[in-house]
Amino acid sequence: MKAWQFTTDAYPKAERRSAWRDAMARLRLPIGDLPQADPFHAQVSSLTSPMGVEFSKVSSTAQEIAGRNAEQPAAVWLALLLEGDATLMDGEEAVTVKPGDIIFGPTGLAAALRFDTRFRLLFITAPRVALDHRLLAPVSLKIGHLPAAGGINHVFSGLLKATAEALDDLTSDQLRPVELALTEFLVASLALEGGPAVQGGAAGARAVQLHRVCQVIEMMLAEPELTLRRVADEDGVSPRYLQKLFAAHGQSFTGYVRARRLERCRADLASPARGQLSISEICFRWGFNGSAHFSRAFRNQYGASPREYRRANVGGAA
Repeated sequence: MKAWQFTTDAYPKAERRSAWRDAMARLRLPIGDLPQADPFHAQVSSLTSPMGVEFSKVSSTAQEIAGRNAEQPAAVWLALLLEGDATLMDGEEAVTVKPGDIIFGPTGLAAALRFDTRFRLLFITAPRVALDHRLLAPVSLKIGHLPAAGGINHVFSGLLKATAEALDDLTSDQLRPVELALTEFLVASLALEGGPAVQGGAAGARAVQLHRVCQVIEMMLAEPELTLRRVADEDGVSPRYLQKLFAAHGQSFTGYVRARRLERCRADLASPARGQLSISEICFRWGFNGSAHFSRAFRNQYGASPREYRRANVGGAA
């Protein structure tokens, strides 16, 4: 699937603002005041990834994106300012957003992003289910700002900028590695910045440690002998402490590892690039010890067997 595109140039001048509101409604973005002076020009190019992450490149003359869309499903949104001047208002303070900066927040909270000049923006909506398995709780998020001056935020910003530049030439399938990286970068940026998903003090330290543990697990997912003790030894803590770390976030070590392995298998099953692999090869590739156990766990998690899921997404036989 290729990106869908819209431009106000396709409409008579008198209809352009109304048409633009309809286009933004398709993105579930509430529009505030639109400038009445001509010329008014706006366009959007949008593409949805296989996991339901929506990438939209928006450019327009000065305007305001403001309000709260009650029909927006539970998700986390991100926006990368590519060009222009912007001010983010969350009801408490106004923050100047510079090109390269990333802003984010959960759907359901009212916010305003005001553009005083012509601008270009990459807007991303990630379904909550795409993030929950990484222990990020969107319900606890507030509106936030990640300056792109340096560190992991700078790398994250570069990834999103490159995605925006290539978006018109990408297909949905080609966004698969981007959607996986997006989750990792978002969780890492919030943890390292001490963002709103992380509390201060001892609780904040534990959240950062849990993020580090999860990164260790990611590197070892393919190993069948991935055990609580191995990960605890890798991080220099006791297995009991590690159990408590996961329990504090409503998880168990075993449940988390299983969910991450299933997610990796799901991505492979939906990928044409992995079409030559059998279902058994995919399950063993990500550390499962048996295909029967894997199939049961997959159906419980996603409501379909691995074979059914693959056929629905790539039309291939297992």
